[in-house]
Amino acid sequence: MSDDTTDATDASTSRRRFLLGGAAVTGALAIPTAGVLGSSHQSGVQQGREFRVRLENVSDGSTLQTTDGGKPVPMSPGAYAVHTADEPVFTPGEPERGNGLEEIAEDGAPPSKLAEALSARDSVTDAGAFAVPTGADGPGPLLPGNDYEFTVEASAGKPTRYLSLVTMFVQSNDVFLALGGADGMELFADGEPNVGNVTDSFGLWDAGTEINQEPGVGEDQAPRQRDTNIGDVERGTVAPIAEVNGYEYPSVDEVARLTVTPTGEGDG
Repeated sequence: MSDDTTDATDASTSRRRFLLGGAAVTGALAIPTAGVLGSSHQSGVQQGREFRVRLENVSDGSTLQTTDGGKPVPMSPGAYAVHTADEPVFTPGEPERGNGLEEIAEDGAPPSKLAEALSARDSVTDAGAFAVPTGADGPGPLLPGNDYEFTVEASAGKPTRYLSLVTMFVQSNDVFLALGGADGMELFADGEPNVGNVTDSFGLWDAGTEINQEPGVGEDQAPRQRDTNIGDVERGTVAPIAEVNGYEYPSVDEVARLTVTPTGEGDG
């Protein structure tokens, strides 16, 4: 993690925005009846550069190979934060914090709890949730061929600004995708926006909250479970999926494409 020494109070006076998903679900990956709520802003806004973030599902029926055959990999609504040097969502090797990550990683639940927790951190200057696929009438999972889009704002210079983002790898018990790992991805490099296809900064992580079953097959996984939060409790720690024994997962670029573009420019 980067070691910016600039006073974190700079972050606390910057913009915080919520784009929260709607009501609680009654079942795994159920679509909330409420839409995305409006945004709120802090006073003392520091003007910055706006970026469009686009998360696409590029999986297909052969992406995840299982004992039941090939399957696609949906992703869930998720949460994001622009922040200074910090680990705003999780810390590797430590338990999930009870901040809403578990609900996303296990059930693809509405991400408002995590978005609210992120906004409360002093390091965070912009936070919110993405829940409505482009062209959809309301919140729902991200299926093959579809995308989520949202915008964030960040300023160049010191302290360095990072973008963190998490979404569920739905064909799992508690696996999620995270941009830049625990630290997030720098939004500027040498003063210039770090934009384009950033999928190589997107990684698979295990929340350590539910015992894993075969991906795409387990009966306690969101597409097949009879209710939310019913799998066997793991009481583990957050870890890269590469450090978790037992099963193989497709590479991230077979599941997702993540692009970051300054607004007003092409998708890059």
